[in-house]
Amino acid sequence: MPVEMIERKILLIRGEKVMLDADLASLYGVTTKRLNEQVKRNRDRFPDDFMFQLTEAEKAEVVANCDHLKNLKFSPVLPYAFTEHGAIMLASVLNSPIAVQSSVLVVRAFVKLREMLTTHKDLARRLNEIEKKYDAQFKIVFDAIRQLMTPSVQKKKPIGFRAPGKDE
Repeated sequence: MPVEMIERKILLIRGEKVMLDADLASLYGVTTKRLNEQVKRNRDRFPDDFMFQLTEAEKAEVVANCDHLKNLKFSPVLPYAFTEHGAIMLASVLNSPIAVQSSVLVVRAFVKLREMLTTHKDLARRLNEIEKKYDAQFKIVFDAIRQLMTPSVQKKKPIGFRAPGKDE
């Protein structure tokens, strides 16, 4: 399976990049039921930062947004989400040749996403620097325009004819 296909199965849930148990099961060549059985047997290998169970609301959102997960809509079981470390740990728990090979692809997909995010952060930082630089240059232009727009303060002579003796 190409890394790009795996990348599409990585979701952002609770601020974490994760893959769902159903996607990992198909990737590792086992059923979701078998995968979850192995997780339950080896629960101490999956702390909260490796894996968590979705809420009903999260499950509904995932089903609504991901076409390939429509089957979850009718499942009474809440799916598990695995972080990068949890996905790697799954490969060691399943211990099949397919799981080991697939875990390498999963790691590559997570690493590629991390690199993309870093690139975007660097680009955003550089854009902010350029914006600040040009804001300072444009400030001078705006100040000059404002000076031209403000009327000069000079005492104006009255217009018209004044009769002698009035208001003197």
